[in-house]
Amino acid sequence: MTVYNFNLGIGWASSGVEYAQAYRAKIMRQIKQPVKFIFTDLILNENIENLTSNIGFHDDEIIWLYQFFTDIKISPNKYTLQQFEESIQFEKRQGKIEEVNSKVIRYHFKAEKQFATVYLAEPNSDLVARVEYVSRGCLIRKDYFTSTKIFSEYYAPKDQSAHLYLRRFFNQNGSIAYEELIDGNNELYLFPDKILYSKIDLIGYFIDKLNLSGQDVLILDRATGIGQAVFRHHKPAKLGVVIHAEHFSENATDDTNILWNNFYEYQFDQANQVDFFVTATITQKKILEQQFKKYCGFAPKIAAIPVGGLPNLNQAQKRKEFSLITASRLATEKHIDWLILAVVQAHQQIPQLVFDIYGEGSEKKKLQSTIQNLHAEKYIKLCGHQDLENIYQNYQGYISSSTSEGFGLTLMEALGSGLALIGLDVRYGNQEFIQDKKNGYLIPYHQNNEFSLTINRLSKAINNLFTDFDLAAAHQCSYELAKKYLFTTVAKKWQVLLEELVDD
Repeated sequence: MTVYNFNLGIGWASSGVEYAQAYRAKIMRQIKQPVKFIFTDLILNENIENLTSNIGFHDDEIIWLYQFFTDIKISPNKYTLQQFEESIQFEKRQGKIEEVNSKVIRYHFKAEKQFATVYLAEPNSDLVARVEYVSRGCLIRKDYFTSTKIFSEYYAPKDQSAHLYLRRFFNQNGSIAYEELIDGNNELYLFPDKILYSKIDLIGYFIDKLNLSGQDVLILDRATGIGQAVFRHHKPAKLGVVIHAEHFSENATDDTNILWNNFYEYQFDQANQVDFFVTATITQKKILEQQFKKYCGFAPKIAAIPVGGLPNLNQAQKRKEFSLITASRLATEKHIDWLILAVVQAHQQIPQLVFDIYGEGSEKKKLQSTIQNLHAEKYIKLCGHQDLENIYQNYQGYISSSTSEGFGLTLMEALGSGLALIGLDVRYGNQEFIQDKKNGYLIPYHQNNEFSLTINRLSKAINNLFTDFDLAAAHQCSYELAKKYLFTTVAKKWQVLLEELVDD
């Protein structure tokens, strides 16, 4: 049996879905279950290995759709500047080298009216990530490298700009594995034995090439643009769907109709073809079961398995006094700005208060400006993306202002380090991890609340946490609650589910 997990893309500021997959990889290793994680997006400006290894995947666990049809393995960047110079016969061509900056080197060939721009994998390294070729002022080709050249893009001038018309993917020996012809939004894939007329066809062909058996399992973590192909081609393997977020719109649901989350609507509409669904909490499992019975007339198999796990409980040696932490993508839906305003307000009563924000994302500059405008730089800091495994336990409290969490991996991690927790009283993660007035505070919240009311409530909870709360008891309560998320417990749940699927 192999468990194949389908996703779209991955980045440096990954979402909870990618981190949930990384946790699943650890759990599958623990039960010695062969597993693959499949990414189907075309990733151009980064070696996918850098992104997947960054959050804990092993290289042999990764399948990138576009590289699958070649014999080149997922690998860190290893192709050197010396190899590149030898490939273009630099010494014979009497070129000139220009160092543009620490990550960019340009090779000029004046007699040929050409130049090649090399983008290095890291500043001041000798490892090549990408090379762009310009001839007579026109971009003509881009080459992409990991351990060797994996593919090239070819361009022609059109309407005073470079027009991409071909991608060519290579094998280890430099032979062509397959080609993608491109005309605007249209693509055509040319294989030695087949022509494919869309990316949906490419994904279907890929699944067929997996040679699946009835013992294999396919899991859809994201389905946008790929769900149809997975549903059509997965048999004889079992098919599962993991629910990572709130699955329906409460305001648009009544006694006769339900509005599913559009990220799961297709999977729910085809639920009779799904062998199992996985929710992260028992609460969501119960709600989904009731809704399927009520609105669809049947109940599919649904398992409640945490999307994360804890290898152990991280005991604190000494926590910084009056310290708060939060960790997430710096995105609008996380409402980190609310936390900043609440901390600034609470700081007026607790001048020793400090608040560290971990994560990266599109809101980073805006949040930094907010901190500066409020003159809070001395006690509120953006700390970037870091491995937090040995950082959580340095703090006394964790705070979140997300209004919707299917689970909340960072909440679980904070729980496993014994932190007191503050969060809004919303499904599912906050209600799963926070026992009000025992290990923290659940803040009353409704989406129609005045903005200032939520800020005031968060600020009051912060004040109460540090002035009117038994933090030692809260820390111990969190440790006790965290025990059911230990890897050994979560792994058993997956093992039971997979054994049930094999027996069906």
